[in-house]
Amino acid sequence: MLHFARWTVILVLVVCTAGILATLPNFFSKQQVEDWPSWLPHRQLVLGLDLQGGSHILLAVDVDAVVEERLEALRDDVRRILREERIGYTGLAVQDRTVRVRIREVDQTTAALRALEELSVPIGNLLTGTQARDVEIDSGSDGLITLELSDEGLQQRINSAVEQSIEIVRRRIDELGTTEPTIQRQGADRILVQVPGLDDPARLKALIGQTAKLTFRMVDPSMPGSEALAGRPPPDSEVLMSQDDPPFPYLIEKRVMVSGEDLVDAQPGFDQQTNEPIVTFRFNSGGARRFGVATQQNVGRPFAIVLDDEVISAPVIREPILGGSGQISGGFAVEEANDLAILLRAGALPAPLTILEERTVGPGLGADSVEAGRIAAIIGTALVIVFMVMVYGLFGVFANVSLFINIALVFGVLSVLGATLTLPGIAGIVLTVGMAVDANVLIYERIREEQRAGKSAIASIDSGYRRALGTIMDANITTFIAAVILFYLGSGPIRGFAITLAIGIVTTVFTAYLVNRLIVAEWVRLRRPSAVPI
Repeated sequence: MLHFARWTVILVLVVCTAGILATLPNFFSKQQVEDWPSWLPHRQLVLGLDLQGGSHILLAVDVDAVVEERLEALRDDVRRILREERIGYTGLAVQDRTVRVRIREVDQTTAALRALEELSVPIGNLLTGTQARDVEIDSGSDGLITLELSDEGLQQRINSAVEQSIEIVRRRIDELGTTEPTIQRQGADRILVQVPGLDDPARLKALIGQTAKLTFRMVDPSMPGSEALAGRPPPDSEVLMSQDDPPFPYLIEKRVMVSGEDLVDAQPGFDQQTNEPIVTFRFNSGGARRFGVATQQNVGRPFAIVLDDEVISAPVIREPILGGSGQISGGFAVEEANDLAILLRAGALPAPLTILEERTVGPGLGADSVEAGRIAAIIGTALVIVFMVMVYGLFGVFANVSLFINIALVFGVLSVLGATLTLPGIAGIVLTVGMAVDANVLIYERIREEQRAGKSAIASIDSGYRRALGTIMDANITTFIAAVILFYLGSGPIRGFAITLAIGIVTTVFTAYLVNRLIVAEWVRLRRPSAVPI
């Protein structure tokens, strides 16, 4: 056990050196680290919300809006299918969770049911093995057909809306350039957002709370917007207000030429003639084709760029726009243009988000937490060091050296992974310190037992390391399993604790069994002791 192959020695030294180098950036400021040579590590630990402050927001997905949108889409599909099949109908309307329509000719009811069957999509359930449908279709003897949203179909829509909202919120926050945001689902329809170090929570709320549903629609020239607002607009048009101050009414056709789903890119920029901030956009091939056809057919007419039912701008089509790209100008400030580009790139939310809870954690609380954690870590480490030296003498010094290397490896791994360090994470590191010396205590006590049994110094050391290995592995494997369970079943701070604990277990086994044993083996080779100074 005291003999090391040359490649093992080299491997241990390389790992220890790499861990120490990866830890170094955490002892310097970010500006100092940026000036380092490129071959040195530059990644630093990211402090969590409880250490450096930031924004904490709890959002709720508007479930009623999800249901309403699904019912409106179902109603439009019913209208489209019956028109394609040339089946006369009347009374098409949404009522509660159903869409109702009455077939004029009762003898066409069977044909209508057959045509509408495509709207009832089967939903598989892997847990029960059953298969439900998202829409239940029923008919009466008088030609009345009802399409009702099933509970399974609604739940699937809500789950999909929440998961899609999480992904879009993550894209928007990532575009802000923030570090390690926490975005996770809570309950059936809630989303928790934590952004450490963000100094502008108002901008964050505006960015993630906006639906960002973009459409390109024609302006209805049949009457002025103010007249339509005061009277009754045509059935295929609606009055939308502009973002100006004061807002100006526009009469906009409901038919959408191109939607924001066809956008592939949006970037902030400046108009070359006026030098005002703008947002340039680019469609995919399908969107570019539809946009080109629409502008060819409507030269000389104004069209509206609508964002969340507000008109950003309504330029006149001077010539066909066939390149699939254009620009949006609306008197933006630079930051507004940048935020609009972020919203368009990230995509529209499937449903509005409501802010249920908002907390801003100040940096003072974070500084207090860091200081408390630092003091706890220093006191704990100092007591362990003193105890090891008092009880085990020179071998206690060897254990303390391997302990420092262990802590450096933990911080090095966390830095390389870009992990977020929280207060529970600091607790995991402090626990790692105790576990690290615990492995050395097991080894040293086994060496004492072997020496009391009459073995020589070298034989006692060799036997102590060999016979303690099984105990060390058993203790650490069971703790590692607990850390893995905590990580997969826990969330937020619990996961931070589990990660540092798991990393600490791996580095503890490495330093206690390899690093410490290598130090002792080198001491034995140089001193050739007749007794073990424990």
